[in-house]
Amino acid sequence: MPENPSDTPVERPLTGGGSVTRRKLFGTAALGAAVAGGLAAGSVASPARAAAPASVPTTIQRERAVVIGSGFGGGVTALRLAQAGVSTLVLERGIRWPTGPNANTFSRFANIDNRSSWLTDHAVVGGVVKNWDPYVGVIESIPGNNMTINCGAAYGGGSLMYHGMTLQPTKQHFAQSIPAAAGLYDELNFWAYPLVARTLGISTIPDDILNTGPYKSSRLFRDVAPQAGLQSVPVPLPIDWNFVRGELDGRYTPTYTTSDIAFGVNNGGKRSIDVTYLAAAEATGRVRVATLHVVRDISLDPLKRWVLSVDRIDTGGVVQERKTIIANAVFLNAGSAGTTRLLVKSKAKGLVPNLPDSIGTQWGNNGDRIFAWIGMNGDPGTAQGGPACVGGRDPQATIPYTVIHAGSPVPTNGQKVLTVVGLGIVNPVGTWAYDSAKDDAVLTWPTGADAALQQQIAGKMQQLAQVGGGMMIDTNAQAQSTWHPLGGVPMGSAVDLYGRVAGHRGLYVLDGSRIPGSTGACNPSMTIAALAEHSLATIVRQDINRIF
Repeated sequence: MPENPSDTPVERPLTGGGSVTRRKLFGTAALGAAVAGGLAAGSVASPARAAAPASVPTTIQRERAVVIGSGFGGGVTALRLAQAGVSTLVLERGIRWPTGPNANTFSRFANIDNRSSWLTDHAVVGGVVKNWDPYVGVIESIPGNNMTINCGAAYGGGSLMYHGMTLQPTKQHFAQSIPAAAGLYDELNFWAYPLVARTLGISTIPDDILNTGPYKSSRLFRDVAPQAGLQSVPVPLPIDWNFVRGELDGRYTPTYTTSDIAFGVNNGGKRSIDVTYLAAAEATGRVRVATLHVVRDISLDPLKRWVLSVDRIDTGGVVQERKTIIANAVFLNAGSAGTTRLLVKSKAKGLVPNLPDSIGTQWGNNGDRIFAWIGMNGDPGTAQGGPACVGGRDPQATIPYTVIHAGSPVPTNGQKVLTVVGLGIVNPVGTWAYDSAKDDAVLTWPTGADAALQQQIAGKMQQLAQVGGGMMIDTNAQAQSTWHPLGGVPMGSAVDLYGRVAGHRGLYVLDGSRIPGSTGACNPSMTIAALAEHSLATIVRQDINRIF
């Protein structure tokens, strides 16, 4: 079980669990690997409100700087503010999930429980149907028009359940995705990307591990991909590989070696944001973390101070306290969905006057697509090791994209099944609109918005099947979803190159919501963190003691 943070209510034991009433082979394998591909930036703000007791206490508190969200943007922000001497409060809706060898911190795929899902009474991913008591689990699924977003809900955001792919886009592909920030790439490449890489301790899978039985599927993909015209790409990951060796030696319960990492890595050894940036931030003594705090609204008072309406909830989502937090500066890092929803609400309700018109625009899915490769000639093995450690790029692509093998966390029961995740550059045409009945913002992704990219990826998948045998199934064909939501508060219009919201002193956006739709045919985590590092260097130099 997660530890009980000192600033949160006592966390009750897990209850419910239900029974599996339906399991589909292909649905389970493909969707399971989709979860294992968990490549999302975390979200903290969540407009849905659980029923509160008849009377709950209300409090008002004053802060210098508040960081909303604790994923890649939030972790960087908290650490750099603290190192600059700024007392900082971090608000996180989820809980802490400490791990260690042979821990039982996270739900396992073989028996999914309510630790997997954010405040639902059922599983939101995994190809199974269960019923349970709602709990503040690690993944929220946010439905929209033609697109569902899956995002993290935990201290450390999506870094807890993503595979850990830490990919840096090329200069050309970065400029194609984020044209407003194209001029920053040389600086990012010189120091910001390398700083993130050092902090997370990234490396590619060692040969002694790749050559073991559990990684047979990775070797199969690596060997077949060039026959289909793909350039092999070893994927950098923030993993202490000695933990994987411990599993191979029989010292630890299999987790990495079975890709049972969809909801977090029980054995530890993953350098996620909670144990890197956030741990360093808290160690300064200047950062306080309030978990189980859900930000409902942000407004501007007559004195030009930022006012946050916050619910402190219990682990079942019931409101225990309503807080008004007044701050000199607010740093929005709730992820694309969380940050965008907050600002779209504030604009529509008139809580913050004169917010930029581009808020709620330029959203994209990072080109996400997940394929199940079935019945190939080679043997992928019965257990597939992870995280996603091998991929490929198409040098002939007219629209840049990357495909990566992500091991399935479920037994294949003798079937040959291998999962391939595709992502690329998209036109960021998604929009968010306020729905007064829900007091929430809702995403619309136009039908066929990424059709050209997806046709390219699908063609390459068919080519893989032609040279490697078997067939490809597009698991997104019936219901589109993404683990990499990006945009909604775009750079160059809603915010400047350093995340400052146009026309509003002390309001910053430093997460994936400022990136318009895609990150150069890479997963977003490294670019979000590198941009945050770059922005904070300027904010610390120019804004501290002047703006806040």
